[in-house]
Amino acid sequence: MKAFVCKRPKNRNSVYLDNNDYGTHATRRGGETVGVEIKESPVSDAEFEAMASFVRDYLSASIENEDGGGRMRWYPWHSAEYRYNHIRNVVDLAVEIAEREGADVDVVRVAGLFHDVSKLEADQDVHAEEGAEVARKYLETHGEFPESFIEQVCQSIEQHSYQGDLTDLSLETRCLIEADLLDKVGANGAALMMLRMGYEARTHMDAAEMIQRVRERGRDAVERVESDAAESIAHRRLKRVRWLQEWLEDEVAHMESSELE
Repeated sequence: MKAFVCKRPKNRNSVYLDNNDYGTHATRRGGETVGVEIKESPVSDAEFEAMASFVRDYLSASIENEDGGGRMRWYPWHSAEYRYNHIRNVVDLAVEIAEREGADVDVVRVAGLFHDVSKLEADQDVHAEEGAEVARKYLETHGEFPESFIEQVCQSIEQHSYQGDLTDLSLETRCLIEADLLDKVGANGAALMMLRMGYEARTHMDAAEMIQRVRERGRDAVERVESDAAESIAHRRLKRVRWLQEWLEDEVAHMESSELE
């Protein structure tokens, strides 16, 4: 059951429980509450897992339909497997942020699931818009999701590549963008950089330099995120990366320190 936010209207005889147009409301008359309708979450666990299967299959088909692999598919983070893993990481992070910040968790987790669905078949500058269209078609043809819910999900997906001030966006979209930023910060970001070293024929002597890039990315993320939840996650992950960098510099002879200014 979804939690609802209680808002007291100007008329003290009425109390509204608001949940982004597809929630509930109650009218109080003389101390008696009437007309209460409590709705379940618009997305069941089974429906969410069906969406996840669709996204995973869609990403795989995007690779299979390309000639010659395209867009550096030999890099692991441009594979269907990595992209799907990134999507699930973003969903988990976005839900954590949404729960702590009071955003609509269903909108956030479904938007997170579809946010990169077109990443492997569309150019970077249009993948968000195309992903929103894929999500819209799916949601309109699978189940009976409220129109307002579909609109919020698609808006968040379409805007998740927004480079401006996050306060310009809805709370749900901010949660999604913050999660997207944070996935490559921390131990996961460090592992990806290590993989990149191998593909670029670098030696382990470059490890501290590459890890430094992860710390710089984390610093940029801290400066951009707006929520307290996202900022605390970023600092927690940055601490892990700093430890890794220090351990490398301590254990590998002649490795130069790359301290963040």
